[in-house]
Amino acid sequence: MFDGLILLANGVTHFLTPESLFNLAWASLLGIVIGALPGLTATMGVALLVTLTYKMAPDQAILSLMAMYVGSIYGGSRSAILLAIPGTPASAATTLDGFPLAKMGKAGMAMGIATTSSALGTVVGVFFLALIAPLLAEFALRFQSYEFFWLALFGVIISGRLTAIDDPIKGYIAGIVGLLFAMIGMENLHAHQRFTFGISQLGAGIDLIPAMVGAFGFAEILTVMKRKVVPEMAQSTDRVIPRLGDITKHWWTTIRSGIIGTIAGIIPGVGEDIGSWSSYAAARRASKEKELYGKGSIEGLVAAETGNSAVIPGAMIPTLTLALPGSAAAAVLIAAMLIHGIRPGPQIMIENPEFVYQVVGMLLLSTIAITIYGLSLTRLLVRVLTVPREKLMPVVFVLCVVGSFAITQRMFDVYVMIAFGLIGFILREMKYPMAPLVLGIILGDLLDVNLRRGLLITDGDPTPFFTRPISAVLWIVIVITIVMSIPKANESVANLFKRLLPQGRSG
Repeated sequence: MFDGLILLANGVTHFLTPESLFNLAWASLLGIVIGALPGLTATMGVALLVTLTYKMAPDQAILSLMAMYVGSIYGGSRSAILLAIPGTPASAATTLDGFPLAKMGKAGMAMGIATTSSALGTVVGVFFLALIAPLLAEFALRFQSYEFFWLALFGVIISGRLTAIDDPIKGYIAGIVGLLFAMIGMENLHAHQRFTFGISQLGAGIDLIPAMVGAFGFAEILTVMKRKVVPEMAQSTDRVIPRLGDITKHWWTTIRSGIIGTIAGIIPGVGEDIGSWSSYAAARRASKEKELYGKGSIEGLVAAETGNSAVIPGAMIPTLTLALPGSAAAAVLIAAMLIHGIRPGPQIMIENPEFVYQVVGMLLLSTIAITIYGLSLTRLLVRVLTVPREKLMPVVFVLCVVGSFAITQRMFDVYVMIAFGLIGFILREMKYPMAPLVLGIILGDLLDVNLRRGLLITDGDPTPFFTRPISAVLWIVIVITIVMSIPKANESVANLFKRLLPQGRSG
């Protein structure tokens, strides 16, 4: 325990240098701007920034990316409150009460409450990150190929289920498509090329960064340019810094939403939007003022902003300890860590324990940065929203092209980016979620290698995949998740409980 506190203190003080504070300042501000502009997502911002951090020191590169991540998730609340258009999907729930408050002339107060709620949500998540990550890493040391196979499949399945609530089949299909893309290239055990169709550039497989820049960047450009919307902006004329009573009044909502957001972050590939909506729904169910929700409820705004920000440190728990991204942006961070020689996974607390606590320090300092910016530069940041989309998107496209090319200086990566952008745009138009697709690409190698390695160890016998205790729990959860996504099966279970409930009461 004492060693952990020392590492935590060192993790924070490590970044109290002029270089670190400079990188923190510009990356947080850039993140807020990207998050505030509708059409520029947190994942796209982090993916584009990765291409600019190659020559930075590893700790400074990850600090810049983490500040970008935190800033962009928070920045989405600006446009959600003033335009009723979420800057990022994570801020969708914020529009429900943020924009009605703005129309009442309380835009400043709403943005101040959103700022403090985002900060407190991140702090709650950071507490659990520092507490859970070392324990989970120690537990994960028991995992072998059998468990990692099911863990990778679980990540894809649960992401598909939770990001496509209305039609889970679309989520599963997106995840499977991602797994198929991950099979392209040279496999690791026997160095045999698969599914390259004679294209030599595919021998190294699909590079993650161009794929993600395309799926989240270029696809978003096509989507935004298709929907030319000129929204009406609410004006901010009241005070921005909230009163202490406004913050403490909803302390229980803040804690509950922080916990819910952290749990949503831990679940692979779910993301900030699910954390936000889940927190909002839980707050509404428990509220004594349900009638105010959707009409300008401060409590609803607190829940939404606390929930989405708590997902960030929550997502870092499986990212660091299992190399299993808790969100789409965390998936990009895994790629960035590998580029800079940091290997996330169960061994991290043995090989690089100080890095886990450095991430805690990055998140705390990023939270301080967004709080300062959010409370002091609101009037200035609002002007960013007046930038015409038709002028902004060509700049973003240039960044997508340059970023993809900068990785290996191959035009082929630019073609990969464009291809995934078109695929992502088509899938979005058909209401397929992007998170399972990207998660499938990331986890495909983990799934493939551990499946074949496990079969090699047992000489082709699949029994340990189903009989080892942790493996058994994982595959049973996967089966239940799939079965419960079938409407008829869901109805049958609900009817069974209805029949059993009266018997239980009478007993």
